Amino acid sequence: MTQDSNKPAPLFLDNKEAADFLKISPRTLEKRRVIGGGPRFRKFGRRVVYAIADLEAWANARICDNTSDANYNDLV
Repeated sequence: MTQDSNKPAPLFLDNKEAADFLKISPRTLEKRRVIGGGPRFRKFGRRVVYAIADLEAWANARICDNTSDANYNDLV
């Protein structure tokens, strides 16, 4: 995502932008909204958006050192 140097960084990303940010499929985010386990999101009318801070927090909660980590298999 390239930013114009005069524009502030966005606070919220739509589903496709959030998926691009996380390098996952937009469909994966949609599925996680329904069954749980995804990043926190906000709904403004029919529009779903993700705060960048929430995406980073969700990604950081999935840090593993190796496949023997106790929570490795719990992460979906």
